[in-house]
Order: sequence, then structure tokens, then C-alpha cells
Amino acid sequence: MHLHILGICGTFMGGLALIARASGHTVTGCDAGVYPPMSTQLEEQGIRLVEGFGAEQLELKPDLFVIGNVVTRGNPLMEAILDQGLPYTSGPQWLGEQVLRQQHVLAVAGTHGKTTTSSMLAWILEYAGRQPNFLIGGIAADLKVSARYQPGQSLFVIEADEYDTAFFDKRSKFVHYRPRTAILNNLEYDHADIFPDLTAIETQFHHLVRTIPSSGLIVRPQPDPALDRVLARGCWSQVESIGSGGHWQHTAQDNDACRFDVVLDGVRAGTVDWQLSGEHNRMNALAALAAARHAGVAPEQAIEALSRFQGVKRRLELRGTVRQIQVYDDFAHHPTAIATTLEGLRRQVGSGRILAVIEPRSNTMKLGTMAARLPAALKQADRVFCFGAHSGKHALGWNPAEVFAPLGERASSHDDLDEMIEAIRRAARAGDTILVMSNGGFGGIHQKLLDRL
Repeated sequence: MHLHILGICGTFMGGLALIARASGHTVTGCDAGVYPPMSTQLEEQGIRLVEGFGAEQLELKPDLFVIGNVVTRGNPLMEAILDQGLPYTSGPQWLGEQVLRQQHVLAVAGTHGKTTTSSMLAWILEYAGRQPNFLIGGIAADLKVSARYQPGQSLFVIEADEYDTAFFDKRSKFVHYRPRTAILNNLEYDHADIFPDLTAIETQFHHLVRTIPSSGLIVRPQPDPALDRVLARGCWSQVESIGSGGHWQHTAQDNDACRFDVVLDGVRAGTVDWQLSGEHNRMNALAALAAARHAGVAPEQAIEALSRFQGVKRRLELRGTVRQIQVYDDFAHHPTAIATTLEGLRRQVGSGRILAVIEPRSNTMKLGTMAARLPAALKQADRVFCFGAHSGKHALGWNPAEVFAPLGERASSHDDLDEMIEAIRRAARAGDTILVMSNGGFGGIHQKLLDRL
């Protein structure tokens, strides 16, 4: 079958294209501003890419059009598909029906930590010789790629996003996945462009819970009031909790520690000794251990695997050091994630100065729904540089000058990337750490900063 994928360069749709190719399908795709690294990875796999969404792509005559959620009404190619009554489906629905139905799906959902926890879980299964299939929104050093599919293997780890499926299907992506093992990492308000409030997101998580079989497993942290409400609406599967008072706990007392004991039902199961630190990473690890056990991996072997886990790209990733100034990259784009990342870096650098550089790029952050939380989230930073202004070509739906007023002269906003990089260069001095936070490429700012420094 020939599939033509609209919006192919996104992490999810690009990974889906690789999976479809591995399934034996002919795959082509299109996107606006076809861009690396996904475009490079796809072309290396023999997948033809077309720039833009022109109606002339109908001449490719695919058997099915697979639609990504970046596609909206008014898109010329989509309008032509609709006008001619051609067959189409969403990416999540195609994946659920054509691939995941035959798999033991291990889905990782939640507001924060999905990519890291999915990578931990896939690595544990890989280390245990289970050769898992996976589709993850990032690349772990241990796994080398973000997506893999081997039809002969029965386990599939997927990062389960609550964002909507497509313009014609406003359910969350994860309702198509039908997991047997589900990690619900945490639940906060996000995606303000899709959901009016936290209750609306809780409803989508409730729909996910409804798809998990009675023989399945739900792994969840405690305490988490939002997840309490989700499960109170109905739960038909076994639940294992992690954290204080849960089935899975850790004994680390020092947040700087890269070593902690794992306790399962009151009995020490082993010690994780790795390069990661912070409470959030320990909680991610406990969730991955619980899910791996449900897939048949003994805790002792899973703990051994985690001790060799090398982390995920764009999660406090050191991009380079120039003149004794370190430049880090991180995917944080929600106030909670920004605060957690800064707190982890503060423990790492001690009294050294931190220059935080943020791009409010997600729709939620652009709208300003959580803008008021940013000053508190950035309290560990000595200087704050925000890309975006109240007007101009990078206008935000809020006024940075007003939002960052509590930070005084520590904060500044910029509408021109080169001008901001120069301001950072002037402010930086030996011994500083520059932390860049964005869920996008941010105009290649990391290398530009290193070059300018």
C-alpha cells in the first residue's frame, strides 16, 4: 500500500513514516519547509518528501492519505482530498489500527517526563533482550533513534500525547493506542489552545483509562490530585503507585545524589547508580521499573539497565563550552518543567551564575495562560532573556515587560534573535552557565551562541 503522509516532518508523523516503511508500505510525505533532522532521516530511508501542501500531490495517487494534526481546513491538499472524496485517516488512528492492535502497548502519558520515561522504559526492555518497538518524541543516547518497528516483536513503547488527533478528530492521540500497560506520569493544565481547563484534560485521561483491559496495569505517582479525580471516575485495571507511600519508592534523601535505592513493597530491590539527578528523574525511573516488570522484566535486571542509562537529547544537554562558559539545551516549555530544570542545574553549578534563555514557543505559552507563573519558575536564574515581545514579528499574547517586572533588571525581552544573542554575549562571563529552554529549534541559537562567545 502507498501512504502519503501530510505533516511528515513532525516527530510523531516522521516516526510513523519510518514504522510504515518498516511494515512494508511505500511511503511519501509532505510538509511546509521540509526540515532536518527528520527530513534527513526520512530521505535516508528512501522516503520521498515533497515541499508544501499543493493539490498537485494528488497525482502521486496513494492508496491512503495519513493526516497529521498540523493540517487544518483551508490546506490546499486537504481541500482537494475532501472535494474528491479520497480515503484519509489520522496518524494516530492508522498506527492504532494497523500496528498497535497486534502489540503489547506500553504507553507513557502525562504533562511532564513522557520522553524521558519512555526512553528509560524502552532501554530497560532493550537491555533485557526484549527488542521493543517504540515511538518516542526524542532520541535517547542508548537507543540511537526515536522510532523503531520490527513486526516480529510484540512489545511497543509509545509516548502517549494528550494533544488532539487531527482537525477532524478532537480526541487526544492516546485514545487510539489501547495500551495494556500505562504510565500516567503526572497531570497539570497545558495545551491552552486545545483544552479550556484541567477538567477537560482529565476527561481525556478518563477516556484513556477506559481502554485499558482488566489484566492491564496503570502506574501513577502519589500524591497527584488530578490523577485521583481521573481514577475516581472509573478504573478497571490494576494500579501500582510510585512515590511516598506507594508500591515503589526510593530512599534518596539528597537531591544531588546520582545513586538511590529502589524499594518495592517495603523490600529493597537494588540500587540505581547513574549520571542523572533530581527527584523528577527518580520518579520517572520508578515508573519505568513498574511498567517493565509488567512486561516481564525482573526489577533487579531493570535496575541494572537504568544504571547504564545515558539520558535523552535536549534534556539538560551540554552543547558546548567556550571561555569557561557552558551552554546547555533543554526542552522545558511549561513553568513546572522550567522550574524543575533550573533547580536541577542550580544543584549542579552551586553558586555559579545561571543565564536562562527562554522561547515561549508552545501555543499555551504564546497565549499567556501561564505567563504569570514564569517569574517564580525562573527564580533560580541570575539573568533571564526572553525571546518575544508584546509587538513585532515575534509578538506574544502578553507583555513580557509586565510579566517579568518582579524580576527587575534581571530580565529582558528581545524581538530580534541576533540582538538577543549579542546581549547574552555581553552579559556572560567565565564560570557562567547559559541554559536555553525551548520546545523548538530556536533558530539554531545554541551554536550561534557558542560561535559568538
